[in-house]
Amino acid sequence: MSKATLIIENARVLTMDPDRPRAEAVAIGGAMILGVGSREDMDAFAGPDTRRFDAQGKTVLPGFVESHLHIFPGSLGLKLLHLDKIRGVPAFCEAVQAYAAANPDAELLVCKSAGYDLFGVGTHITRHELDKAVSDRPLVLIAPDHHTAWANTFALEKAGLINGMDVPVGNEVVMGEDGKASGELREFEAYKHVMALDSDGGRDNAGMTGIEPKGATAASRAADAEILLDGLKYCASYGFTSIHNMDGNFYQLEVLKILEDRGDLLCRTEIPYHLTPSKPLSMIEEAVEMNRQYKSDRLRSGRVKMFMDGVIDSGTAFMVEPYADDGKNCEALHTAERFNAAAIEIDRNGLQIAVHAIGDAAVRRVLDGYEAAQKANGKRDSRHRIEHIEVLNPEDLHRFKELGVVASMQPQHPPLALDFPFLPWTAKVGEARWPWSFPVQYLRDEGVPITFASDWPVADIDPMRGVMAAVMRKPWKEGHPSHASSLMQALSYYTVGGAYTGFDENRLGRLAPGLLADIVVMSHDIESLAPQDLGTARAALTLCGGEVTWEA
Repeated sequence: MSKATLIIENARVLTMDPDRPRAEAVAIGGAMILGVGSREDMDAFAGPDTRRFDAQGKTVLPGFVESHLHIFPGSLGLKLLHLDKIRGVPAFCEAVQAYAAANPDAELLVCKSAGYDLFGVGTHITRHELDKAVSDRPLVLIAPDHHTAWANTFALEKAGLINGMDVPVGNEVVMGEDGKASGELREFEAYKHVMALDSDGGRDNAGMTGIEPKGATAASRAADAEILLDGLKYCASYGFTSIHNMDGNFYQLEVLKILEDRGDLLCRTEIPYHLTPSKPLSMIEEAVEMNRQYKSDRLRSGRVKMFMDGVIDSGTAFMVEPYADDGKNCEALHTAERFNAAAIEIDRNGLQIAVHAIGDAAVRRVLDGYEAAQKANGKRDSRHRIEHIEVLNPEDLHRFKELGVVASMQPQHPPLALDFPFLPWTAKVGEARWPWSFPVQYLRDEGVPITFASDWPVADIDPMRGVMAAVMRKPWKEGHPSHASSLMQALSYYTVGGAYTGFDENRLGRLAPGLLADIVVMSHDIESLAPQDLGTARAALTLCGGEVTWEA
């Protein structure tokens, strides 16, 4: 019998394995799980060099899978000013001026998590308020959803945006009544010109456009490797052992390969190819090449990411019926013809597809494309994904199961579920569509595979706060469905669901002999916590392939 390198004992083990859902101990040999069972049973695996970890009655789970995040912007954002707790012009000016003084050499002052209600509900953020804080250096604020930014006058002038600019459909440089840019920049193709003012040339956001950063050097790769390492440490500190990134290019893979080669790739990391509306479909060959080059145990590519629309808050999500508050709508980022052709070609090459689709019309267009691919190429286990699904038209519910589509959802996103405000999202969608907003229960009832994630840095990455949001979710109106989840359902979506979505169900997502030792020991017995206290639990020990990647 193989001897264990580590035995985790005195634990409340939630295996997520239906054949043996609970246990007291787990024996680990190298990268693999040797056994799961009682403390006495696991003693048989003990040897003279076996480390024994006393979990002290706390919960032990499979390592969490963060199946939707943006690792480069999130990692860099750990060092930036976050405005999520700031409200009002005076508090804003005080925070930004202190940040500017502490960073005298920054070529661009970047502030994250600027709420749409930063200066009051219904009050638009303009360059004039930003100028009150800083007027002699470029300043940009990024909304929590990363779909809107606001720049001061200095930044707009330096980026060549002050008089407006033609940008692709679905993007906008918002103009003010004075004929000059107001400061609001909708979607990345509009605000990327400001981000390029930074000393890194916007490398951290290059994956969002799917392009390769210009002027990348060995020095920039080394510097960016350290930034990403900080982000991976942050992920591991929450119990994540696998991450599915949602923007990608060869550059990110090259930098992550540096970490992998020196043994510092702390999470299994999957990077997609980002097919933007401006790219010809012939460039899908690059996605095929990324998949060919990167398919190791910890670093791989095999998916194409696309955006079908923007977000509700800025009115850039694509809806079946117009917005309830202003009667407007927005065009999709891909025409039906183009998306169908792209889906057919990507699917033909055996790659997975993941599409950001927030509005119900965007979701429908993606489903249409997946159906077209299935008709053209035949049915296979593609596990194509739709990301977010913030509004679903009832007529499209049944199509998820029929087409084998995975619903990738973020329990942190519904207004009031965690950190996002009630307005403007709910007013723009309108009460009639509230029952079909973030429709977890409806999808679950249909037997649709579901995975949970955060969309970090858009929302808090903490999986237990995500679990709390899912369990505590309440309807916005009496008589409407809550779309809440039980504790075990939410944990399953962060483990089993994430593993299935990444075609990893035979390697991870459960605790069973022969699977990879991707494991998290929690700081609490989470089953004993009141629902409102679930967010206090955090990883005490994280193992990826049997290696300790975090120990509190």
